This record gives sequence, C-alpha cells and structure tokens, in this order.
Amino acid sequence: MKLAVVGGGSTYTPELIDGFARLRDTLPIGELVLIDPAADRLDLVGGLARRIFTKQGHPGRIVTTSDVDAGVADADAVLLQLRVGGQAARQQDETWPLECGCVGQETTGAGGLAKALRTVPVVLDIAERVRRTNPDAWIIDFTNPVGIVTRALLQAGHKAVGLCNVAIGFQRKFAKLLDVAPGQVHLDHVGLNHLTWETAVRVGGPDGADVLPKLLADHGDAVAEDLRMPRAIVDRLGVVPSYYLRYYYQHDAVVEELRTKPSRAAEVAAMERQLLDMYGDPALDEKPALLAKRGGAYYSEAAVDLAASLLGNGGSPYQVVNTVNNGTLPFLPDDAVIEVQAAVDGAGARPLPVERLDPLYSGLIAHVTGYEELALQAALHGGRDRVFKALLAHPLVGQYAYAEQLTDRLVAHNREHLAWA
Repeated sequence: MKLAVVGGGSTYTPELIDGFARLRDTLPIGELVLIDPAADRLDLVGGLARRIFTKQGHPGRIVTTSDVDAGVADADAVLLQLRVGGQAARQQDETWPLECGCVGQETTGAGGLAKALRTVPVVLDIAERVRRTNPDAWIIDFTNPVGIVTRALLQAGHKAVGLCNVAIGFQRKFAKLLDVAPGQVHLDHVGLNHLTWETAVRVGGPDGADVLPKLLADHGDAVAEDLRMPRAIVDRLGVVPSYYLRYYYQHDAVVEELRTKPSRAAEVAAMERQLLDMYGDPALDEKPALLAKRGGAYYSEAAVDLAASLLGNGGSPYQVVNTVNNGTLPFLPDDAVIEVQAAVDGAGARPLPVERLDPLYSGLIAHVTGYEELALQAALHGGRDRVFKALLAHPLVGQYAYAEQLTDRLVAHNREHLAWA
C-alpha cells in the first residue's frame, strides 16, 4: 500500500507518522511519500519520520520529494495537509479582521475566507495531478477550511472525503470522563466543519443509550472549561457545541480577547521553530511532547481509521467525516458538504440519518452553508464583488460597511496568492 502526504514538511507530520507506526496492522503501509516544496523542512521531518518508523519496527519505506506528480503516482490514497502562504499568511488572517471589529480566525469569518481563496485553486490543481496519475486514489482532505475545500473537490468529481479532528477529540475526552473505551463512544455529531454540535453521546454504537444528559450533569464544568465557554451556555443548550461556536455565541467578547494577546499564529510560529530544531536532532526518534501543543490532537488515529476503511482494510464502520449532504439535512442543498457520522467503506462515506434539528442549529447551519457556497464561487472564479458577497453573507460579518472594509483588506493582504487581483 502506498500513501502520499502533500504538505509532508509540516510540523504536524510526526504526529501522523507516529500513528502510522503504532497502527500499522490497521493500515499496512509499504511506501509513504512526504511531499513538500520546502526542502529544508522536508529533510528535517523526513529524517525524524524514518527514525520513528525504525524505532517502532515499521518495515515501510519513507520517501521525500518536492515533485507532486512523482510523489502521488500509484498512490492508493493522498492526504492533503497544506497551508498556502504558511504561518505568515495565517498571522494576517488573524490580524486584519480585528481592525474592523470582526473575529480574526484562520478557518472562519473573514480570515477563513482568505484561506479558502488561497487554498482551493492549489488543492484542485493537486487533485487533478492525482487524477491523471491514478484516478482510483482516494483524496483525504485535512486542509482547512475543510468543508469548502472538500466541496470544491467533490464538485470537480474527485474521490474525496474531508477529515477534522474535533469529533475524535470529543470522543476521546468523553470516553475518559465516562471511563469507557473510546471505541464504545458514538457521537450524534451534526453540522458543518467547525460548526457542529454533539446532540447525543451513545455508549455501544449508533443504537446505544444516550448518556449526554448525565455526562453534562456530572462533568459539565470540565466540558465547559474545555470549550472555553460559560457552563450556562452548555446547560441551556443541552448539547455540546464545537469550541468554534464561541466565535458565534461570544463574538464581541472574543474580539476583545484577541485584541489583547498575541495571535495564535505567532504562538504556533514560535513553536514550529522549536519543533524544527528538535526534529534536526539525530538522536530524536519519537514525537516530542511539545507537539501536543501544536494542535491536531488524535489526527493520526482519525486519518488511519479513515484511510483503512476507504482502502478496504478494516477501520471503524462509522466515522465522523465531511461528505456530500445528499438529502441528509433536508434544509440544505444536496451538494452541500456536511460533517456528520457516516458509514465508511471502499465505496466512500454515506451519512447516517439525522433526526430533525432544532431551528437554533439548523438556521445557523443554513446561513453558513450559504456563505460557503458564495466563498467557493469566489475561490473558483475570483473578483472583488464575489468576495464582498461572501463576506456580507457570513454571520460573523453581515454588515455592508464591514464587508466593504474587509474586502479591501483581504485583497490587499492576499494579492500575491490571487491570480485575479
């Protein structure tokens, strides 16, 4: 089995490598190709990756290359984890929206739109290269904004599934609170990427008893603290929102918070410098503890599980993924991409049925889906007017004056990445 990772020079990659090594019986990789244009980073990450495989006794071969076509040739699956513009672009995404009184965040709001505009054309070019060399390969997208990027891939006819680590993070945390094995916890997880709610927590599978009310009663403080939201919000909802919902439920307070502290991008950039120094140590043969602070917790387990299922090598029968709606949420277009529990196998991902949602959730989902459709049109076709309309449609922007100012700033800060600007 051959897997390729585009963005293989990421400081995330040792987390992925560690999972591949530990879970080699689930996903038996014969060749792993790490692809990245940054040769210096790729050498450091590739060296550590080989040492991790060696230490854990993995027989697979690890290859590094900057040549996308050569790297993805004959791959059974291609994992996308790239960041167009690097941390410098992320720093901008998290900064200039604050100048207009809007949340500065890399995957949602104005910053998320900027990332989508930079990313979608690059991802589609890579996907076409995959299709030319191996049209049967699965594309697993971990590149944010996952919902928009996955929708672009699916609309272009690619065999693609989107992946996020939010759900597996909740599964692991809830399992610990409930003192059960993670595999016993099934989430009724519904929404869009980075806009989801856990409406039930079932022990034993999709038909298991819902223990969410007891979980919140017994551990509500711990859940709320993890979300960085007041417990009163969680108690009134009676469900567990993704921590990204704080940008909606506490927008103004979050803006003030972000204005008074260093950006997450600055923190991550400093952390990456430390990690790369560590990766260059020839004695290091395991992922360092610092990597846990970088983000992407349990990413490797989710990626292994999904790839194994798609490639017919086992894997969990039900997984939370980003895939086409196709009537699952009847208030959305069929071609919208949603994030829900799905049955996953070699034929792809098929969403499980979802009970009727409270309008408190379905209304916001529909609103953001409208924005995502406009964002994708802007990413595919360009133009200041399309960018403006997408911003005006976003519930974290929504006002004409804000949309005008943010459009100017977005274009100014991203001109080098926008072919039409």
